[in-house]
Amino acid sequence: MNVPRHFSDTRLDAGRVRILTAAGRVRLEAEGPGWQHRSLHDTLEEAALELALLPRVTGDLYAATLNDIERQVRVDAAYRYPGAA
Repeated sequence: MNVPRHFSDTRLDAGRVRILTAAGRVRLEAEGPGWQHRSLHDTLEEAALELALLPRVTGDLYAATLNDIERQVRVDAAYRYPGAA
């Protein structure tokens, strides 16, 4: 059984973006007042590009999501490679 891992969850007044990973794929879930988007991607980079192209995602929501993703990548790297600079 492959349970999705909740990679990041960004919430602002303009909307919410969740990034989940499972079976080597990345699921992007974005929503805001009156809109929703769901898509599946091969990489985190592809999901971030898709998010950038969504017309109803504000610049603030996109920037906050990227900050959350970067923070989670750093946490994962520190966990996998303790002591690495």
